[in-house]
Amino acid sequence: MREKLEQALIVALQSVGIAAGSVVVERPAELGNGDYATSAALQYAKQAGMVPRALAEKLVETLGTLDGVAKIEVAGAGFINFYLAPGVLAASLEQARSEDMWGANTNQSGKKIMVEYTDPNPFKEFHIGHLMSNAIGEAISRLLQCSGAEVKRANYQGDVGPHVAKSIWGVMKLGVDPKDASELGRAYAEGSKAYESDPGAKEEIDAINAQVYERSDEKVNKLYATGREASLKHFEELYKILGTKFDHYFFESETAPKGLALVKAHPEIFEESDGAVVYKGEQDGLHTRVFITSKGLPTYEAKDLGLAQMKSEVWGFDTSITITAHEQAGYFEVVLAAMRKVLPDIATNIRHVSHGMMRLPSGKMSSRTGDVITGEALLRELIEAAKARAAESRADDASALARDVAVAAIKYQILKQASGKDIVFDRERALSLEGDSGPYLQYAHARAHAVVERARTQGLTDMIYHITAPNDLERLLYRFPEIVEYAASKLEPHLLTTYLLEVASAFNSWYAREQILDGSTSAHHKVALTAAVAKTLKNGLWILGIPAPERM
Repeated sequence: MREKLEQALIVALQSVGIAAGSVVVERPAELGNGDYATSAALQYAKQAGMVPRALAEKLVETLGTLDGVAKIEVAGAGFINFYLAPGVLAASLEQARSEDMWGANTNQSGKKIMVEYTDPNPFKEFHIGHLMSNAIGEAISRLLQCSGAEVKRANYQGDVGPHVAKSIWGVMKLGVDPKDASELGRAYAEGSKAYESDPGAKEEIDAINAQVYERSDEKVNKLYATGREASLKHFEELYKILGTKFDHYFFESETAPKGLALVKAHPEIFEESDGAVVYKGEQDGLHTRVFITSKGLPTYEAKDLGLAQMKSEVWGFDTSITITAHEQAGYFEVVLAAMRKVLPDIATNIRHVSHGMMRLPSGKMSSRTGDVITGEALLRELIEAAKARAAESRADDASALARDVAVAAIKYQILKQASGKDIVFDRERALSLEGDSGPYLQYAHARAHAVVERARTQGLTDMIYHITAPNDLERLLYRFPEIVEYAASKLEPHLLTTYLLEVASAFNSWYAREQILDGSTSAHHKVALTAAVAKTLKNGLWILGIPAPERM
């Protein structure tokens, strides 16, 4: 419909002597201003030699009657508002009610897209940043899937490097069990502290780091293998709760030799500096970064070159998207600049999406004891907090509902912001069933589902009738496929999150006013409208990676 209106406006502008290359038709912020609107008259008034409102009136006159449009009006200084015909809205409600893939499109059909996200490091804790990367990456993956792309989820994990050596050193000193993933985090903290304060410990940790790369010490090899396995197994437990299943796992132990070889193969691009090998990013308006240390070990930068090559070898993608913290943006600019020279064909298909930081209203993410809260701790804390409410629900499995509510609480808070913005995480608001929260969307879905189920037990069928005076809810539901399409094109899940909140709010307001199962002839239509709401919320929540319980 939007494309049809744009073409009609281009033809109408031609009638007043304007050859418009393009015309923008948008969704008005307020439903009172129509289903679509354009400022074309304001844009081309000067060229037409007319005041904007006069041009708008002329364009409306020229447009005449458009199929699928009930009313066209001029507003304000020269805006043109379009109101869709009831039949168009009725047809979209029927789709929403009956089509499993309601909201999907084929814009990316045939495209192969790899999305890399989460990226926790074995031997360390699962941090808030990993939780944010997971939520954003999973939502972007699903938006692209709903656009017809073939999507592969990738997870890149640092299983070699100084952090591993620090953790292994800590395991040795503390005598902790390397099979216990939670103890590995404590061991890493101990090793990290010693590395900064004790020159002797630093020397020992550097030696362990080299031994991990060389695999030259049996004791270190055993501790490494045990700790790595325990960490990865624990991460899988968290992925299951979060609803993510990865297709490809990449490890620094695999990308390191590839990156090392790439850097060494291009002495014309990388330079020696104080015994290390660097890329002088100043030539690209950036900064210098080390790719091989003075000890001959590859840095994160070199490993990322190896990762890009490895991704391409494993699966020939059209685009590879990496979700990273905003603070790494400068780092990736340098890596990408170097990659354009050593892997030009791959570099052109690499894209980064950055996310901000998360903090509490009081400041940094810290617990009552003053320790920094990990992503895992926050998730488990929310699950515990949701258990009391879940126990009072109509759910068949209260524990499963508590997990679903906790996932909704944290993912919604992350996804409601534009990807690059920082997030202030408020626990009470996140878990609230009122207003701006994930559980609020879940509850609206469960309420709509319950109404439809009750109607079916009464033998009441859902049927879309001809609409005479469309309400806000019916007009909002029509927008769903377009919102999904736009959010996918921008790789911005928050656009969908905002829309779903509007739908849930409009449904709850309508629900409070209407007696749906009232025995009237219109009850069939009201049940069908409720079913359309349930499907829209269910599909929208799925795209966001948020569970949609049927009972709450």
